Amino acid sequence: MDRKINRVVLIGTGAVGCSFAYSMVNQGVAEELVLIDVNHEKATGEAMDLNHGIPFAPTPTKIWSGTYSDCGKADLIVITAGLPQKPGETRLDLVEKNTKIFKQIVKAVMDSGFNGIFLIATNPVDILTYVTWKESGLPKERVIGSGTTLDSARLRYMIGDYVKVDPRNVHMAIIGEHGDTELPVWSHAHIGVEHLYSYIKGNPELKESDLEEIFMNVRDAAYHIIQRKGSTYYGIGMSLVRITKAILNNENSILPVSVYLDGEYGHHDVYIGVPAILNRKGIQKVIELDLNEKEKEQFAHSVKVLKETMAPVLS
Repeated sequence: MDRKINRVVLIGTGAVGCSFAYSMVNQGVAEELVLIDVNHEKATGEAMDLNHGIPFAPTPTKIWSGTYSDCGKADLIVITAGLPQKPGETRLDLVEKNTKIFKQIVKAVMDSGFNGIFLIATNPVDILTYVTWKESGLPKERVIGSGTTLDSARLRYMIGDYVKVDPRNVHMAIIGEHGDTELPVWSHAHIGVEHLYSYIKGNPELKESDLEEIFMNVRDAAYHIIQRKGSTYYGIGMSLVRITKAILNNENSILPVSVYLDGEYGHHDVYIGVPAILNRKGIQKVIELDLNEKEKEQFAHSVKVLKETMAPVLS
């Protein structure tokens, strides 16, 4: 029996979208990759450029610049379109501008007959994922935001560098808003199979007091990168590919993505970053971590900030 042909549609061929597309081709994730952009000529040029690398890719990928009519047969729509974060601007500053853009995009996608999964990366990602869910009418399990996947990867990298361990063996997550109110879940952080605090105690050169500074560098990493090079795109591009693989390959992998809470963690009616099991159906299950009191308070604050920021836009 022939293997199902997976079609992924990317909407937005800016730096983030093209980093995602480039990683998709290099990792051979999908058989079809469609690029859509308001600037069709740019999308066409990007598709041409990517196609010229196919002889060196691990598997063939059919790539073309398309229109919203191509979304009808898509398994996954990845949206990176929207206005980027400028120096000195927070992700939440982008709410009003990008909400208007998203309402138009989602309507055009749904008019094509699309019935797959949305993956949102545009900031503020938690709020725009909520907007996509509301506008699309799809089940909450099939509308997902990139959430704190990148933030958690940054934390794993920096902690791995600090303790001199491969970051792939650093197991920890950042949850909450993808932004200034996010929080590290130190209570569930492990180096290999050993708890982070225990690992630090066993190594005299490491200090528990250093963790807060490491987290602050993670939280503010985007600002540091934007100041130096204008925007961030490689890390989020690879994060989106990791989420895409978990979905298309039906992996049941656990990743900290932006999901709809309907009572989990004691909160309702908000999209926010928490660990969840991902497979071909989208969100299979939200993982509820047993947070300590400080983490519960920080998470509740993050929810509050998101809801307050979202309210004027959705009223």
